[in-house]
Amino acid sequence: MTFFQTGLLIVFGFFIIFSVVVFSGILPIFNTAPDGVGGEVVLWGTTPALSLEKPLQELNDNNEEVFSVRYVEKNKDSFDEELVEALASGAGPDMILLPHTLIVRHENKVMPIPFESIGARAFRDAYAEEGELYLRHDGIIALPFSIDPMVMYWNRDIFTNAGSAKPPAGWDEFLTLAPLLSKKDTSGNITRSAIAFGDFSNIKNAKDILSMLVLQSGNPIVEVIDGTRRVSFRDQRGLVMPPAQSALRFYTEFANPAKPIYSWNRSLRDAREMFAAGDLAVYFGYASERTAIRAESPRLNFDVAVVPQTRDAKRKTTFGSVTGVAVLKSSRNAQTAFYAAFALADKSFALAFTSASGLPPVRRDLLANKPKNADVFTSVFYDSALISQGWLDPRPDKTKEIFSEMVRNVLSGRSTVSTAVSAAHEGIAALF
Repeated sequence: MTFFQTGLLIVFGFFIIFSVVVFSGILPIFNTAPDGVGGEVVLWGTTPALSLEKPLQELNDNNEEVFSVRYVEKNKDSFDEELVEALASGAGPDMILLPHTLIVRHENKVMPIPFESIGARAFRDAYAEEGELYLRHDGIIALPFSIDPMVMYWNRDIFTNAGSAKPPAGWDEFLTLAPLLSKKDTSGNITRSAIAFGDFSNIKNAKDILSMLVLQSGNPIVEVIDGTRRVSFRDQRGLVMPPAQSALRFYTEFANPAKPIYSWNRSLRDAREMFAAGDLAVYFGYASERTAIRAESPRLNFDVAVVPQTRDAKRKTTFGSVTGVAVLKSSRNAQTAFYAAFALADKSFALAFTSASGLPPVRRDLLANKPKNADVFTSVFYDSALISQGWLDPRPDKTKEIFSEMVRNVLSGRSTVSTAVSAAHEGIAALF
C-alpha cells in the first residue's frame, strides 16, 4: 500500500463519522483541531467574493483554532485555463467551486468522496435533484454548494397594456401572445419583442434555453447507464418527433419573418438590454441576474415566474447552474480541505450564503422552508431550484459553438432541423 493510499484511508475514515453529523444539519465546532486537521486551505471559484465574504468570515471566526478558508474569486471566462496552468505549475488551490458544466473537464483532478462516507441515498435526500450530477459510480465528485435556476422575468406593463393579466404558464401560449406583444414599424422592423427566441448571438442564455427545452421534452442530452456516459441528443425517446428536433423547431420559428409569431432577429440588441429598456416582454435569465436587471433599469415594472412548461409534461423542469465544493487531488492539506468542504456544505453555512447571495439554497431541508419575510421573487426562486436540471457538458465552450451552428444552419436554410440536430449530436459525442 502506497503512502497516498494510506493517507486516503485516514482521511475517509475520519469522514465516515463526520459526514453523519453534516447531513443531519449539525456541524460540530471543535475547540481543538481533530488529528490531521489544521491550517489554511485555499478555495477557488467564480462565485462573487462579496457574497462569500460574510459567511466565510463567520466560519473562520468560529473555527479559528481549527482551520481557515481563503477564497479567491476567478473570472468565469478564464477559470478553466487558470486552474489547468496553476495545477501544472504546482501552485493550485486545495478546493474549487466546481460548476456542473466543468465536471467532465476536471473530474480527473478531483478526489471523490466514497459512498462508504456518504451513501447515495443520503446524498439524494440532502440536495436538490440537479446536484446528482456530482454522483459517479465510484463516489461523489463534489458536495453541492449553490444553485442558480433559470426563471422567466416578465414586463408587467407590456402584459397589462395588451390585456393579459398574467404571464404564460405553457409554451403554446406564446403562439397567441407573440403577435399581441410584439410591435413592428412601418418597414416591418421589430421595435418591441414578445420573446427573445430564434437566434443565438444576441441571446445571452441561448444555449441554456435550448438545453432547457430539450430537457423539458424528456431528453437528458447525456445519460449515464451502468457508469457509462452516452449522448442522447438526437434520440426519439418514444415520441413521434425527437425532443431536440421539437425544441429546435419551436425555438427558431420566432426568428422566421414569414411566421405570425416572428419576434426576434440578429439585428436587435442583446436580450437583457432590451428587457431592461422595456422593449422585451419576457426574458429568460438566472435568479442571479435579478440584481443586475434592477440596477440597469430601476424603474422597470417587472416580475418573475417559473419558466413555462410543455402541456403534456409529466414533471416540471427548468435549467439550473449548480456548483459543488470539490477537493483536488493535488491539495497538500487534503484532510483539512475535506473538513472545510463539509463545513461549506453544512446547513448553517448554506443559510448564511443564501442570505448574502440572494440565491435559493441547494439543500432540500432549506428549500422546504421558504423564509416568511422574503420578497416576492424568493418563492419563485425556491420553486425553480427544486425543478432545476442540467447535463454533463464535455466542453462548454465547444458545445456552445455546436449549438450556435445548429441554430444558424436552420435559420439560413443550410440544414433541416433533423440534419442540424444529428450534426450537433455527433459533435457533442466527439467531445467525449
